[in-house]
Amino acid sequence: MPASSLKQSAASGLFWGFINNGMQQLLNLFFGIFLARLLTPADYGMVGMLSVFSFIAASIQESGFIAALANKKTVEHRDFNAVFWFSTLVSFSLYWLLFFLAPLIAWFYHNPELVSLARYSFIGFFISGLGIVPTAYLFRNLQVKQKAVGTILALVLSGVTGVLLAYYGFSYWGIATQSLVYIFVLTVYVWCSCPWRPTFHFDFSPLKDMLAFGSKLLFTNIFNHINNNLFAIILGRFYSEREVGQFNQANKWNYMGHSLVSGMVGSVAQPLFAKIAEDTERQCRVFRKMLRFTSFISFPAMFGLSFVAPELITIMITDKWLPSAHILQLLAVSGAFLPIVSLCSNLLISKGKSDTYLGCTVALGVLQLVVMLLSYPYGLYRMVFLFVGINILWLSVWFYFVYREIQLGFLAVLKDTLPFIFLSVVAMGGAYLATRNVDNLYLLLSLKIVVAAVIYILLMWLSKAVTFRECLDYLLHKK
Repeated sequence: MPASSLKQSAASGLFWGFINNGMQQLLNLFFGIFLARLLTPADYGMVGMLSVFSFIAASIQESGFIAALANKKTVEHRDFNAVFWFSTLVSFSLYWLLFFLAPLIAWFYHNPELVSLARYSFIGFFISGLGIVPTAYLFRNLQVKQKAVGTILALVLSGVTGVLLAYYGFSYWGIATQSLVYIFVLTVYVWCSCPWRPTFHFDFSPLKDMLAFGSKLLFTNIFNHINNNLFAIILGRFYSEREVGQFNQANKWNYMGHSLVSGMVGSVAQPLFAKIAEDTERQCRVFRKMLRFTSFISFPAMFGLSFVAPELITIMITDKWLPSAHILQLLAVSGAFLPIVSLCSNLLISKGKSDTYLGCTVALGVLQLVVMLLSYPYGLYRMVFLFVGINILWLSVWFYFVYREIQLGFLAVLKDTLPFIFLSVVAMGGAYLATRNVDNLYLLLSLKIVVAAVIYILLMWLSKAVTFRECLDYLLHKK
């Protein structure tokens, strides 16, 4: 693909990725405020106990096919058709497997109410399995706008459903129904946006090559979900539903923050890298540019979230959730680095190194699990602190593998990231000094956000940051 056309597609994809993920977080925030005020930490804890099973099942049904289809040089109807019927069969089988395993899940958590909740929530597996192929089609063709519109529509309809059910006293059933409505609406919309349609020709031979690539992504995604839900598993086993709910609330806000950047970059990174996979020098240039852009957005956003967490949580969802604010302050620091991890993993996948991606993720997961099991008797905050430290330090391992693929040295990585880390810390420090004597909670939150943003933008302007000026030029000239 010509450089100008690729650059235009990437810029458009990033723009719509920002719109998509920005609206997602705003809508999640809007509806999340109502739900958190109507529901209790225990309600969130009930659903949180099932989250790891939901994510693992979703990974199995997807089996890495979306990335595999995006990575193939040429894709025919038979490739899409084979994936559609395979994922549909797997999704149907998974639901019934988990349906019969629901009593065992309830026994593990010592909570018999989870049986019916699990069987209801897991219906979403089958529905989402039907949307894997149209999602892969849109992803491969960088049709981020279509996915964005569907996601926003699904969030609005599911959010309204969840709030209404919570208002009328359906507690955690409202959260479960909200998730089902979201999956159903999004699946219907991606089918309406995708021109491809299945045929009743059952030829699974195209899966052979894709499974060789996708199976490693499958296991990687499973381990990723286990890593991301380690606290929910451990807390659910050794602590109360309330503590699980407090952590899940903090983790939800952290996810809303870092996924804004990860989703925006991830919507274009892997198919973009795949299109230039044979030109290592060009791929290195593109990677560095995206690394600078990711750092420019992620560090001020997530450090800022950590900075305002106590005021934000208290104002938005009342002080009954204040313990989650202190957890969020730690998680958000780690969350600032997660979009960079996502960028590294997308590069490795585009180079066909799904085995490297798997090995790195498994090693991190094992380390996290050992540390969590050793530290849980000493309290939740120590566990979170260690979790954050491990995730940040492990970034050096990701960049080692990036170096092996595109010869991007560690000094170049520091050059691309450290200025944004330093200026973000300076902005937060300046905002703290300017607002430390403000007592009114609403005024304090507003001033913290405005002052930190003004300082950061001013520093970007004075330092003549190229990434800042490129973003500004694109937004000013976009028709």
